[in-house]
Amino acid sequence: MKIEQKIVTSLWFDDNAEEAVAFYTSIFPDSRVLRVQNYTEAGPGTPGTVLSVAFVLAGQEFMAINGGPHFTFSEAISLAVKCADQAEIDRLWDALLAGGGREQQCGWLKDRFGLSWQVVPESLDGMLNNADTARAARVMRAVLSMVKLDVAAIQRAHDGG
Repeated sequence: MKIEQKIVTSLWFDDNAEEAVAFYTSIFPDSRVLRVQNYTEAGPGTPGTVLSVAFVLAGQEFMAINGGPHFTFSEAISLAVKCADQAEIDRLWDALLAGGGREQQCGWLKDRFGLSWQVVPESLDGMLNNADTARAARVMRAVLSMVKLDVAAIQRAHDGG
């Protein structure tokens, strides 16, 4: 199956791209490895070791590169995951933290590879952009007070409770 996606996010790893891809594809449905490319004698890596892994994560194509220690992830970019309900938030939150991840504020976390994720309810964007600015402000205050997002508490804030 050919994926018709014009822009592909590339993730730079030191030397554990295959491990990271296996981790990510085990968490999200509709995920799989597309191809693995190895370094050749042309370098710069050791011939036969993994250069890159093309993969699909929840229906979107990504590229993971073993580029060495020159660059690391920062909070300047994150992958946002829109979840249908609290059960999905809880499942993904726990899965992404497994093996050494770190919780952060407002639904953000860093996984064990250092990649930042924001695990949010699908409804959050609409609530934050509500024409009723008082509702939107209550939602923002609620989100700012949380680490893992609580859908019921966000909805109560939106509804004025």
